[in-house]
Amino acid sequence: MGIEITGITKRFGDFVALDDINLSVPSGQLTALLGPSGGGKSTLLRVVAGLESADTGRIEIEGIDTTDLPAQKRNVGFVFQHYAAFKHLSVRRNVAFGLEIRKQPKDQITAKVEELLELVHLTQWGDRLPSQLSGGQRQRMALARALAIEPSVLLLDEPFGALDAKVRKELRDWLRRLHDEVHVTTVFVTHDQEEALEVADTIVVINEGRIEQVGTPDDLYDDPASEFVLSFLGPVTRLGGRLIRPHDIEISRYEQAATADGPITRWTRIGFEVRLEVTPTDPLHPEPVQVVITRTEANALGLHLGDHVWLRPQVGAQTVRA
Repeated sequence: MGIEITGITKRFGDFVALDDINLSVPSGQLTALLGPSGGGKSTLLRVVAGLESADTGRIEIEGIDTTDLPAQKRNVGFVFQHYAAFKHLSVRRNVAFGLEIRKQPKDQITAKVEELLELVHLTQWGDRLPSQLSGGQRQRMALARALAIEPSVLLLDEPFGALDAKVRKELRDWLRRLHDEVHVTTVFVTHDQEEALEVADTIVVINEGRIEQVGTPDDLYDDPASEFVLSFLGPVTRLGGRLIRPHDIEISRYEQAATADGPITRWTRIGFEVRLEVTPTDPLHPEPVQVVITRTEANALGLHLGDHVWLRPQVGAQTVRA
């Protein structure tokens, strides 16, 4: 049954944080709420968790109306960006905390904690204090603690936002594998489009308190519903009055049925990519066009800084009128 969100509106004074949000989150899936800071995604997550109350609307979790239930009665696991661990308790005791306050039998608690520590690869760190863990290990401990109570849904608010890029990449790979093992309905908030595209089954793009588009990563990337979605899910450039992705532009040394032409005015090599800037000769569309090709393509075409080239969208490329 997952999560059903119906007509949710939330205001903070005159500011409308959520404007009539309607959304179905499928059971057992990993769903990303993606959007810019201040767009409403964290507020929506907190409303689902019961940490904020909506002005209007209804929340159902696994078929149960939780709109008026306090957070502790919603059976929700929640992980924040800056995880507040009990500093004086070991990793093992931190994971056990939710079970202990529910007064579960000690032998069941012990078995469950060991199972979870193994799941999040922290068995050998169980007796350490949180301060003795790395940032990535602390977030894995936070996830183990959230999973310990066997929640109906797991809610993650920018869980890897405070970590460096390498650790973020490792943890999002790990989160996808973990989800595939436990299959708990999971919603995570991120402003990182790469993170959402790589990890989520479904992406919900939120901006200015409204849902812009819902779909699979492929749906949103290949068929964006608006200029905002196109531009938020990766770099875009203008070509002939339309927005297009830089790697969807065909470049030629020779005149053809082109959308624009002009000299290569900038050349940047990053790994296997070459990023070009072409300044069109058309006075109606003089804005530089960004083009991304591989080094192999650049070498095959014999391109150099200053060369005059012709540009057009590749066959099947997605464009949006700018």
